Amino acid sequence: MIDDFLAGDLTEVEEAVRAAAAAEIMPRYRQLAAHEIVEKSGPHDLVTTADRLAEEHLTASLTRLLPGSVVVGEESVHADPKVYDALGGEAPVWIIDPVDGTRQFVRGEPGFCTLVALAHHGELLASWTYAAALDEMAVAVRGRGATLNGVPIRAGSPAPGAVLEVAMSHPDYTSDAQKRALLGLRTEGINARPCGAAGLEYLGVARGDQDAVAFNWEYAWDHAAGLLLVTEAGGAQATLSGAPFRITGGNALPFTAARDEATAGRILEALRAGG
Repeated sequence: MIDDFLAGDLTEVEEAVRAAAAAEIMPRYRQLAAHEIVEKSGPHDLVTTADRLAEEHLTASLTRLLPGSVVVGEESVHADPKVYDALGGEAPVWIIDPVDGTRQFVRGEPGFCTLVALAHHGELLASWTYAAALDEMAVAVRGRGATLNGVPIRAGSPAPGAVLEVAMSHPDYTSDAQKRALLGLRTEGINARPCGAAGLEYLGVARGDQDAVAFNWEYAWDHAAGLLLVTEAGGAQATLSGAPFRITGGNALPFTAARDEATAGRILEALRAGG
């Protein structure tokens, strides 16, 4: 079933992602009313009407495209944490972050995106990163490479001796051990800054605009699409233990995705030195 689907016309998935954004996200961009914004765990963890309705839209359209598939979405898991267990189940799974970068979306900034990935048995098979306000659609399919607006992209490698540009989790939102590890990036040869929307940071690595990301949280909806995008663009990724990131969880954190293996190694070395 899944092989036949991947061999078919995947532009239908792209169209579904665009349609959800057009119907539920962009009409509310810079138009949100106060009652459409709700705090979840705190002031830095927001959800809007656009998040909820876009996830519902995508859930309906994507499961219709692939009968028998299920959805693990940020908002569905917030409502019922057991939904997350589907990542390790038998059914193909759509992993959805309807609005990645909700804080930017609430502020009326364009740095947000919709993230969709398709996985089976814990393996990432395809992903879509759609920055509607920027009119950018990045697509990755396992073994087939990565594209941005239909044009192939490659992560490449940093110039020899260049300072590495790295987006990282904000140290304020980490455990003490993770804070120490992330602060290892504050070293000569690395210019680290707090990240924006994770999906757009991964896109920056995949097209060579920045050199790496380093994150300390592992929710699949934030990382699945971007990790496949970076990998298919020729990049590399690894957790603090050196093992690949698992979307099902239990990773040694922090972890990195980078333009190439050597850069990933440098980032891990700095993280270990910090920890």
